This record gives sequence, structure tokens and C-alpha cells, in this order.
Amino acid sequence: MQRRSESHGTAGASARREHERRQARREQEKLRQHPRIGKLLLAIQEAPQHEKRWAHGAEGEELVAAALAKRCGPDVVALHDRRLPGTRANIDHVVVAPRGVWVVDAKRYSGKIRVEKPLLGAAKLTIAGRDRTKLVDGLAKQVAAVRDAVADIAPGTPVQGAFCFVEGDLPLLGTPQIKGLELLHRRLLAKRLNAAGPLDAPSVSRIAAALGDRFPSA
Repeated sequence: MQRRSESHGTAGASARREHERRQARREQEKLRQHPRIGKLLLAIQEAPQHEKRWAHGAEGEELVAAALAKRCGPDVVALHDRRLPGTRANIDHVVVAPRGVWVVDAKRYSGKIRVEKPLLGAAKLTIAGRDRTKLVDGLAKQVAAVRDAVADIAPGTPVQGAFCFVEGDLPLLGTPQIKGLELLHRRLLAKRLNAAGPLDAPSVSRIAAALGDRFPSA
């Protein structure tokens, strides 16, 4: 019998494809411009940062998926790399657990990760001192889309969004939140997902199957 924790979809697949597409395009252009020494130039020159970021991001998604597969119990179902209908965006992970549905955005940044709350104005997400609040807006849109779908599939089921950081320094005490989204590392995310809740195993499976149809593999 299959374990219900078996993941669906391939984590990081769309990011991997984008990395390969950009790499192939760069290599073809280099060979076209320098037919005699193009291969040598490709061997000694580093790939540009915009290309590396796609591979880096794919690895982050893969690390989160591996952690979920290792740490989550049999009543947790993870859907990886799902397409957000009507957009060019994808959702890294949609996880159905006894406590409800989680929309998880995998991130791989180095440096301090903080939520800054000024006296005036909205809270900001900063990573290594840089304002990364746009990440919050992106995840919030994903959560809203999944929440609308869940309202049709299983009304009343909670939907929660979270960032899962595979690198970087989160605060040692407390769990930072911004706009209702938690900032977690992999171990704490798995703990959240394994917690007891109102959904039994058949309900988890049913909701996961329906969400898989609503949000197909990217």
C-alpha cells in the first residue's frame, strides 16, 4: 500500500527547465559569435547570475521536498511545483495536512532574515539587509488562489502560507510572521505539518487530489 505522504509532482522542475533553457541559449549564442573559440570561452567563463539563480532556486525546492518526505508522517500529502492558472507563476509546494492546507514558498538566501516593524508604515521582510517584501506579496497571491479553490473543495478548511528557508539566519527565539505568513526552517515546517488537526486521512487524500487537478504540475 502506498504511503499517503508520497509526494506528487517534481520539486524544482520548472526552475530546472528555465535554467536549462537560459544555459542553452547562452551557449548557442556564444558559439555563434565565436565559432572557433566558443567552447573554450564557455569552459572558462562563469554563467551569469540570472542564470545561476534558477538552478539555485530549484535546489532550494528540492531540499524542502526532501525534508518533507523524510520528516512528515503518512497523513501528509505534498504537491510540488504546481502551476498557478492564468499566470506565469508557479507554487513551490501545496501541502495538505491534518491541520489544513499549507502553501509553501521555498527560499534559499544567505544572511539574516528579519521582519522589521517600524513605528509608522507596513512591516518589511529583509534578507541580508535588503528589502525583500515583494516576496511576501507574491506568496500572498498564491495563498489567496489556493484559499479560493479550497473554499469550493472543502469549505471551512484552514489555508496557511509559509516561507521555508533552507539557508539564512532566522531569529533564534520566536517564529517571525508577516501578513499572516510564517517564516520557518525545514524542521519547524515539518513539525507544523505533522500536528494533529480536524482532517482525517481520507479527507487529506481527497483534498490533495482535488487541488492537484486545480493546480496541475508546472
